[in-house]
Amino acid sequence: MKINLDDLDIMDAQEASHIWGHASNYVRLFMKQNPSKFPKGSIRKFGRSWVVTPQGMEAITGIKGPRINN
Repeated sequence: MKINLDDLDIMDAQEASHIWGHASNYVRLFMKQNPSKFPKGSIRKFGRSWVVTPQGMEAITGIKGPRINN
């Protein structure tokens, strides 16, 4: 899986952390401690920023995306 930068659902790690109800550094720390928990292609570092997909957040939190209507 590749990250599609045109996808409106991708978000920076800080925003994703807040949307899922965690501290702003949650994704960064999780990635540092458990990188294998993220599905391939669901997180990527651009410069100093991490970009994550909703699928990546769902994989590490077990919670379906709060802002996605299902």
